[in-house]
Amino acid sequence: MAVPKRRHSKARTRKRRSSKKIKPDTVSVCPQCTSPKLPHRICSECGYYGDKQIIKKD
Repeated sequence: MAVPKRRHSKARTRKRRSSKKIKPDTVSVCPQCTSPKLPHRICSECGYYGDKQIIKKD
């Protein structure tokens, strides 16, 4: 089994781990009702996906 010859520096370790942070979800705006929604999802407020109504809402 291979064993590292020297210990990795703190900077090198932190550089590698910097991409593992939790990122907030991106939020887009519904073109019909202008409420915030997740991208590529049906709007939970009005039921539209793009310009098509998928779910009937009152």
